[in-house]
Amino acid sequence: MKLIIDTANVKEIKRLCEILNVWGVTTNPTIISKENKPFEEVISDIDKVLEKDQVLFVQVVSTDYESIVKEGRYIATLRKNIVAKIPVTADGLKAIKTLHKEGIKILATAINNATQGFVAALNGAEYLAPYVNRMTNYTDGVEETIILQQMLDAHDLDTEIIAASLKNTGQVKELIRNGIESVTLPVDIADLMYLNPATDTAVEAFTNSWYKAYNKKTLI
Repeated sequence: MKLIIDTANVKEIKRLCEILNVWGVTTNPTIISKENKPFEEVISDIDKVLEKDQVLFVQVVSTDYESIVKEGRYIATLRKNIVAKIPVTADGLKAIKTLHKEGIKILATAINNATQGFVAALNGAEYLAPYVNRMTNYTDGVEETIILQQMLDAHDLDTEIIAASLKNTGQVKELIRNGIESVTLPVDIADLMYLNPATDTAVEAFTNSWYKAYNKKTLI
């Protein structure tokens, strides 16, 4: 199971990497623009807090084939362990084929149904990002993602799903329970994976009991 954080905020990336076993970080143009810093500075700052084996995903901005290819090549030069994100438009799918032949790793993104993900896998995308919650406006996003995984398995495609656009831990649990190997979570959902007020209450009770007995709040 791979846990990925969906943010470009360096403080949050560093904090969550200290708490959780974070495999990588996903970004997109909207996420990066929220940092109010030049693109190159945002990427450099993220690179400084990530370990070499952690993966960074960076998305193209252009929408025409030639420019997508050019940006994909540029993204591949930004750090060693990096993946270019490309939306599954007609031009995007064409660019995925080209960049895959050049050995550039691709995450096909903005997937809104299983067939989009499947053809992106056939084109050579190493990773697929189905928009689980956004699909829920039209169908069962969790179920559609599971169907995509079944389609990949049925045809022996080793493309990996990274479930995206997740809005609650219930969606995450259903995906994990059904064998989806990777999820990318916004900071608030990542925190909800481990935070629980009942745990805090239990810890407080333990501490109070210890303090009453030994007049201190530490073991040693």
